[in-house]
Amino acid sequence: MGATVVPTRTAPAEHLSEDSGPRAGQGRPGGPAMRRGRRENLAGYLFMSPWIAGFLLLTAGPMVASLYFAFTDYNLFDAPKWIGTANFTEMFGDPRWRHSVSVTLWYVIIGTPLKLAAALGVALLLSQQRRGQAFYRAAFYAPSLIGASVSIAIVWRAIFSDDAIVDRAQRFFGADVGGWIGDPDWIIYSLVALTVWQFGAPMVIFLAGLKQVPRSLYEAAEVDGAGPLRRFWNITLPMISPVLFFNVLLETVHSFQIFGSAYILGGAGGSCGPADATLVYTCYLYVQGFENSRMGLASAMAWMLLLAVGLVTAVLFWSQRRWVHYEEAAR
Repeated sequence: MGATVVPTRTAPAEHLSEDSGPRAGQGRPGGPAMRRGRRENLAGYLFMSPWIAGFLLLTAGPMVASLYFAFTDYNLFDAPKWIGTANFTEMFGDPRWRHSVSVTLWYVIIGTPLKLAAALGVALLLSQQRRGQAFYRAAFYAPSLIGASVSIAIVWRAIFSDDAIVDRAQRFFGADVGGWIGDPDWIIYSLVALTVWQFGAPMVIFLAGLKQVPRSLYEAAEVDGAGPLRRFWNITLPMISPVLFFNVLLETVHSFQIFGSAYILGGAGGSCGPADATLVYTCYLYVQGFENSRMGLASAMAWMLLLAVGLVTAVLFWSQRRWVHYEEAAR
């Protein structure tokens, strides 16, 4: 008997072309979907072009130029002359530069913790429900908006001058210290006081963090007999540690960049305070660059400041693993 052959059905060519191959406009080079995607990308780049141009012309370009100037002898009037690492060698051997580093570090170490402590203390007070809360928040935040202006620095200088308000208040309480502005030992404290007075910005961030702490944790701690100090140390600080880290990082970087208030309180000029008492790093950088017309040396100082701030930032990020508690890590 012969074998029976069963005929097989084959799909029409039209069916194969529609189901097995890519549909029109999807995945084909030059299809409508790809052309539409290109148009959308072009529109996105077009909207981004002002920012890109500003970044290249006002940020990236000057940074590259200053890196080149750091290895040159440049005075803004003559063409830059390549001198290699001579600016860095002179900078490290300059006792006034080392003094500016010490003044800046003193200011960062003293001023930043005091400012954050004031911000956290006021935030704890304002986190409680009371009448006029919105007014108090606005009043405490206002100095952060105007405190960095030149006019406030001038007013601050007048307040701490001889026979001014602070001097008279000191004499009233029996402390004949005199005006802080003219005293090399006290003028730096007036700069710190001006910085602490501007605690409004970190205060608002602390307030936002305190609002996120569950009230049930405090209630459970009260049931266990924990007092206010223990609740603050064991509940509040760990719960707001990410916010605290953010404020520490932000205010530390900002403290390294202090210039305007230090320059005005010091009386402007090339001295930056009596006996260089307020000669912070950026003040000396300004003196070298714009008053002594040594832009090459000033560029080298600026890049050293950038490296120092980057190193401090890296150390802070490394240390956060020990004291910053994120909610995801606890899960």
